[in-house]
Amino acid sequence: MVQPSNQGYKMSDRFIVTGNFTDDPFAIDMAQYIGLREDISDVVSLKTFANSEFCPRYGLDVDDMEHIGRRLEGKIVLICSVSNHERSRNDYAMRNCILARAAKDNGAEQVVLVEPDLFYSAQDRGPHRIGPLEKDRPDIDLKKFDGQAFTSLLYAELLKKSGVDAVVTVHNHSIKVQNLFADIFGKDNFHNLIPTDVYAHYIKNSNFVQTGKDGNNLVIVSPDKGARPFMNAVYEALDLPECKRVVMDKVRTGEREISMTFNPELSDISIEEIQGKDVIVFDDMVRTGTTIVQCCEHIKKGNPNRVCFGVTHFHTSPEAREKLNSPAIDEILTTSTLPDIMNRDCQGRLRKKLTVMKLGKWIARHVMQMYGLDDGRFEKDFYKIDMSSKNPRWPPQFF
Repeated sequence: MVQPSNQGYKMSDRFIVTGNFTDDPFAIDMAQYIGLREDISDVVSLKTFANSEFCPRYGLDVDDMEHIGRRLEGKIVLICSVSNHERSRNDYAMRNCILARAAKDNGAEQVVLVEPDLFYSAQDRGPHRIGPLEKDRPDIDLKKFDGQAFTSLLYAELLKKSGVDAVVTVHNHSIKVQNLFADIFGKDNFHNLIPTDVYAHYIKNSNFVQTGKDGNNLVIVSPDKGARPFMNAVYEALDLPECKRVVMDKVRTGEREISMTFNPELSDISIEEIQGKDVIVFDDMVRTGTTIVQCCEHIKKGNPNRVCFGVTHFHTSPEAREKLNSPAIDEILTTSTLPDIMNRDCQGRLRKKLTVMKLGKWIARHVMQMYGLDDGRFEKDFYKIDMSSKNPRWPPQFF
């Protein structure tokens, strides 16, 4: 990350924070954690014309005739972008581009998009081979995307053209998306944050599970080989040498049908040795819940004490809520990358076994570190526990 040239600013003077819709809680949290004193609605006006066109305006001072088009000189503008059910991601994506262009047209030194769940990451391929990762891509895979756009590439190019200098996201699941954003913005300007330290801190300091001495009562599970790197990263962050790891194999038996098997070669213990232990299955995202429920049902055959599910991106579809209410899952631990999950109506019956970790403070710390401004305030307390949890997990001494 290139450092801004004006080093005389205080931290609160160097940043401007905006969301892409009015009163965005994530943007408000980011501004608070960074230390901004002004209300973000007083810094950026998010206007919409009668014809529905979006027209944001930064820091208007009607009496200032000396800084026309230069009001943001030396500033770092953070565009906080999350999705909800009020507008489509297409709408928010265009708003991000307009906010970035407005910032650059008015002198901003750097524009950073902070988008915890990076838009269009599921559309990470098109009908052509692009880049070295796709040189051996078979024709049958190209045919699957015949007639479609490579939308994640388009989004990255639009952001860059609009004036975005850096992108911060959380636990992006697509290697192709990570590589194309790193190519377009530069490796130092694309930040894919993996919240392993957040999970580890919570697991070790709450009563979510009973880890036992050095982790001898804890088993962590990857539901398939794709989630194995994340499981291993959590294992390293936990630093519990007696904790055991298990890898499951997923075999698709139909378009939406799978079967789960235990992988003995990649696992530390057998299914029988899980008996009486606390188990956490880790994955990056959940959309339908089919894989996770079948994985947990298979693990239950080993008679563990409890089986929990840790997932970074929780898509609150009715199908997922219904499936994840399965008795095979005792409790769910997720994050606030998709803010709708903090809404009780979106949680449905899952709210009785769901805890949401708010990541705003943790993300803000990383953004400050990007510019050498981390003052140590958040070294141990990375997040707040969401109020919507029916079962707060902090022991009394942590309140």
